[in-house]
Amino acid sequence: MKKNVMIIGAGGVSNVVAHKCAQHNDVLGNIVIASRTKSKCDKIINSIERKGSKKYQAYSITAYHLDAMDIPATEKLIKQTATAIVINVGTAFINMSVLQACINTGTAYMDTAIHEEPDKICENPPWYANYEWKRLGECRKKGITAILGVGFDPGVVNAYAAYADRYIFDTIDTIDIMDVNAGCHGEYFATNFDPEINFREFTGGVWTYIDRQWIKKQMFEVKQVYNFPGVGEMPIYLNGHDEIHSLSKNIDANSIRFWMGFGDHYINVFTVLKNIGLLSEQPVTTAEDLTVVPLKVVKACLPDPVSLAAQYTGKTCIADLVKGRINGDNEEVLLYNICDHKACYEEVESQAIAYTAGVPPAAAAMLIATGEWDCKEMKNVEELDPAPFLKILNQIGLPTRIIKDGEDQPLSL
Repeated sequence: MKKNVMIIGAGGVSNVVAHKCAQHNDVLGNIVIASRTKSKCDKIINSIERKGSKKYQAYSITAYHLDAMDIPATEKLIKQTATAIVINVGTAFINMSVLQACINTGTAYMDTAIHEEPDKICENPPWYANYEWKRLGECRKKGITAILGVGFDPGVVNAYAAYADRYIFDTIDTIDIMDVNAGCHGEYFATNFDPEINFREFTGGVWTYIDRQWIKKQMFEVKQVYNFPGVGEMPIYLNGHDEIHSLSKNIDANSIRFWMGFGDHYINVFTVLKNIGLLSEQPVTTAEDLTVVPLKVVKACLPDPVSLAAQYTGKTCIADLVKGRINGDNEEVLLYNICDHKACYEEVESQAIAYTAGVPPAAAAMLIATGEWDCKEMKNVEELDPAPFLKILNQIGLPTRIIKDGEDQPLSL
């Protein structure tokens, strides 16, 4: 078994990962939380102590300062703490640095989002080929387990697609991944995770995969209304997202699309900010000869997503609607999860968006620790057996339900 986990990052998702790893430290061993701001790591440890999340007191939880862009420093901390598994939930800008440190030290690696460069958005598809997949051969040669995109979306939705492909359908026509938040945080305007990363998803074009071709649309160009279990009818918009860029390679389907829910207020604020240039990732110079990046200024002015958790109410629903053929008949199946903001806060002092992103990497770390997902090479989630992953998630806070043949029931694994 591989024991001892390092969590890189100290935001809302990291808080959830740390709580869940602490709840299962009998499997995962000692826990390290490392970030540029050590005080944020200390706050997470305080939260774990306050909620009594630690299963066995014998295993430690320790905070460290770390600039994860510094590969030698990351390697040094991995060795110093005898870390076997690194869970990278820092900003998407550090992915390749952390991955390289893991390759150099022989450490298992995972992340929850695709790598990005600060001065680039919406690069040509498939996005994984621009950065992560260039390390496929090196990981295979050195026997490094690297699991990419193991949050919820990407992550669990990839596992839903893989489950439908392996265990339900004979052939798949379309996979529609749909993510809605029917919650309320009480702020005039806020993003549910890092504002900089959030806005970068929407300021470029929308790459989608239709009829086995990459098609580029504009953000908010394509809309539909879908009746979601647990939250009702919600407007959703065609969007580009990480998981399409690996699923299009690994799942034999004609079309794979990602849809996200947005309210009119969000769209109005976003549109104004974008149209006047405040969401640009490119630096500008002020009249006082100061160089600033507008997007970073907007981020600094918005509420910290962590601060939203205490007052958040309502639920999220994230689902894969899969259509294809079963025994010669046209069928459709909905695999989905519903998560409650208030329940998440009561358990781990988090809101549901961070919870849905943070629980899956802890589950994946458990599977690496026990060997089931210790694959010794780089994989996206859909390339691994989804059954043990979804089974653990059922047990630790993110249960999957399935609607098939008109029946809505828990997914039995």
